[in-house]
Amino acid sequence: MALLTTTRRAVLAGLALSTALLAAPAFADRPTVKIGFIGPISGGNAAQGLGAKNGFLLAIEQANADPAQPFTVEPVVLDDASDPQTGVSAAMKLVNDPQVIAATGHWNSPVALATMPVFARFQVPLVIWGAISPDITKQNLLQVTRVTPTLLTENKPLAEWAVKDFGAKKIAVIADTSDYGKANADAFNEFVPASGGEIVSTDLLPVGSTDFRTILTALKGKNVDAVYFGGVITEAGILAKQMKEIGLDKPMIGISGFYDPEFISVAGDAASNAIVSYPSAAQTPKLAKMEADYTAKGFAEPESPYTKFAFDAANIIIAAAKEVGTEDKVKLAEAIRSGKFDGATGEITFDANGQTQTPIAIELKTVRDGKWTTYTKP
Repeated sequence: MALLTTTRRAVLAGLALSTALLAAPAFADRPTVKIGFIGPISGGNAAQGLGAKNGFLLAIEQANADPAQPFTVEPVVLDDASDPQTGVSAAMKLVNDPQVIAATGHWNSPVALATMPVFARFQVPLVIWGAISPDITKQNLLQVTRVTPTLLTENKPLAEWAVKDFGAKKIAVIADTSDYGKANADAFNEFVPASGGEIVSTDLLPVGSTDFRTILTALKGKNVDAVYFGGVITEAGILAKQMKEIGLDKPMIGISGFYDPEFISVAGDAASNAIVSYPSAAQTPKLAKMEADYTAKGFAEPESPYTKFAFDAANIIIAAAKEVGTEDKVKLAEAIRSGKFDGATGEITFDANGQTQTPIAIELKTVRDGKWTTYTKP
């Protein structure tokens, strides 16, 4: 019941916020349609969702300001709180609203995997703006496409860098037991040996674990060069802190799942041992304009790494709807899947399973003076 109450409050807050930010000219002769956004806008992962939500709202505001736009878009912002049950409740709200033509959603892969069947059953298109589990597009649901790379896309170059450039020949893997965590562990276990390194151990713990000391103490005797963590923000921060507490003075590496200011808050001064990779979009003119427009808009929250992806997701839905109309959601899903879009992240097309084909590189970040900054090798 508490989760449902939280969700209802988040819905009302999101709707009020959307109305306030949607400062666009009113065109009385245009029909109104709704596009949904779902992401973590409360809780420990809120920084990711809030930045993405703002990118979504910016795209809609700009589309509504275009006199040639054939319809007015009303945004519906809902909180999934990084929780699958809450995410499904939000998805049900969207698909049961006949004015909702499509949605973009989710930072967490377990939440996306839980809501996808809902969108597919009701034939409502869903463009994923953040979740990176390969299983999302492996299912090849017509309604589901994704503008972000998969965790395979991130783990392979990270493993190659760690072994070949950073010199970490012996790496321990720790991850949570979620689909996301296990997929990260499996990917890194594959790519490290292929790069010439060795995985000395793999430990999977339940989501929400707060004590890694037994595992870390055992690692002190294995002469590891680095510890890879395949989970997200809070557990990553706890792990980094406990590594320092027990004297395991080794780098903690991982992909973008814990690239977040909250990780620094949890880890404290131990955060400086972390090195993360995250997808780096090409510096396109549209990306530069989006960043300038975001700053000019004066959003309360800074951009997150996913702002640009949510911005592109909203624009893809709007462009496809302009092409085929808003009445037939199956045609809309087909137009999204088969389209070619000029986005902030580059030229966006999707493969046969709905996965973006836009080339993605990675950037490396570490923590200095309490802030994430570009990593440079000492």
